Amino acid sequence: MAFVAIRKKTVVIVLSIVLAAVVIAATAATVAVATRTDNGITIVIDAGHGGTDGGVVGVSTGTKESDVNLAISKYLEKHLEKAGYNVVMTRSDGGAVCGGMKYSKREDMKARKSKVNSAAPDLVISVHCNSYPVESVKGAQVFFSAAKGRGETFANTVQSYFNETLNERDRTAMVGDYYILNCTEYPSILCECGFLSNVGEENKLIGASYQEKIAYTIFSAVNSVFDERA
Repeated sequence: MAFVAIRKKTVVIVLSIVLAAVVIAATAATVAVATRTDNGITIVIDAGHGGTDGGVVGVSTGTKESDVNLAISKYLEKHLEKAGYNVVMTRSDGGAVCGGMKYSKREDMKARKSKVNSAAPDLVISVHCNSYPVESVKGAQVFFSAAKGRGETFANTVQSYFNETLNERDRTAMVGDYYILNCTEYPSILCECGFLSNVGEENKLIGASYQEKIAYTIFSAVNSVFDERA
């Protein structure tokens, strides 16, 4: 009988320890959720191209623009989420936004528009890389819609940050007649992060450290605008 009593006591102690561990873990999880920042701002990140539409390719490596766009977009997502932004990605992998086996540019663009409208964002950031027949042309360039209030302030600020951290010469944000800028009412900018047709810039664009540098530059610029509006 004494042996049985000891076993019961041991079981009770073990169960108590397990229960205490569960309570501590649950409490920690609750605190983590409670302290997670959320600034109430939604941003859509649109990684350009995808699927069979690889966009332009690197002049020396053949690297697809779509892959570089996605890498930069994921770094940007990380920085924005860490700062409390709600981020929606139009694509999070190498596939087309519209999905399916048969790619259609029209359907892909419609799918991007649908994701933007569903998110009802405070800003859309479309990420791309550029190409030009003259190899010497390089530098990051930002575009915005001609429609009033659709991202000009964001475009000018991001361009200023690009000029300071990435470009060898100053560029000016420009009006761009791109579908993603004009397909919805939400403020939108398109960031051409550099020229894959320039060997020197291509070699930087395909590297993870430079991709994250671009992403952090965009994040810092956008965050500064929202901070001013707060």
